[in-house]
Amino acid sequence: MTGSEPTIRTALDQAAQTLGAAGVDDPAGDARRLMAAALRASPALLATRMGERLSPEEAARFAGLLARRARRQPASQIIGRRAFWAHDFRVTQDVLDPRPETETLIEAALAMGWRSVLDLGTGSGAILISLLAARPGSTGLGVDLSPAAIEIARQNAASIGVRADFLVSDWLSSVTGRFDLIVSNPPYIALSEMEGLAPEVRDWEPRLALTDEGDGLGAYRAIIAGAGAHLVDGGAILLEIGSTQGDAVSALLRAAGFERIAVLPDLDARPRAVRGHLPKTASKTAQ
Repeated sequence: MTGSEPTIRTALDQAAQTLGAAGVDDPAGDARRLMAAALRASPALLATRMGERLSPEEAARFAGLLARRARRQPASQIIGRRAFWAHDFRVTQDVLDPRPETETLIEAALAMGWRSVLDLGTGSGAILISLLAARPGSTGLGVDLSPAAIEIARQNAASIGVRADFLVSDWLSSVTGRFDLIVSNPPYIALSEMEGLAPEVRDWEPRLALTDEGDGLGAYRAIIAGAGAHLVDGGAILLEIGSTQGDAVSALLRAAGFERIAVLPDLDARPRAVRGHLPKTASKTAQ
């Protein structure tokens, strides 16, 4: 300890100014998260340590993390984890950062009576693992085109203690079997919208998970076209959408024979997911 390093409070104040000047949305909040990571401490304990001086090693660690955030790398990638639903998930540049609005899918799915689930474009595995953890005895398969993403999902399942299967596949091309429920948060950003995204998203998250390089509906077309062959009789599909895509995705589901289609809002009352059900066959209905 040299005594020349700033206190935690001073370092946080200076960091918030730096991040604010860099255009970060929540500079003070991100500064606290990065400080907790530099101190290898709980963010909740920072308030009790504000008057402490950083050691040279802690100050150097914090400066390195701060420089990365000032370049607009997402805080979750820098720290290496993101809280989602009931767990912390490991995240890297190979997977999409789980968003709070995606929890709309978890809430909607857990209100349904499934026992097996297929997660298409699983990424970090946040959706699949959250669902399986909340419903003991259920089974699930996570699919992603990226082998690196599948490895992250496997690690998350192991660390959280959830049994799940994972498969590298271009959507449904290598999937076999039928499931009660298909869920997906597919790439739905149109190519024309990519340039307007925040740098944290546009420059740091996997492009494959963001856009279909077209009108933003390409993934829905592929998923919906093959979904019926991988759902049980009367099975359901639940898809995250962009806020303007409810009508278009509903029309795709309707054209594919799905019924009881509903657009579901997130906590901000924006359209966030579309749900549809396969009709039950006459033989099943009669039983």
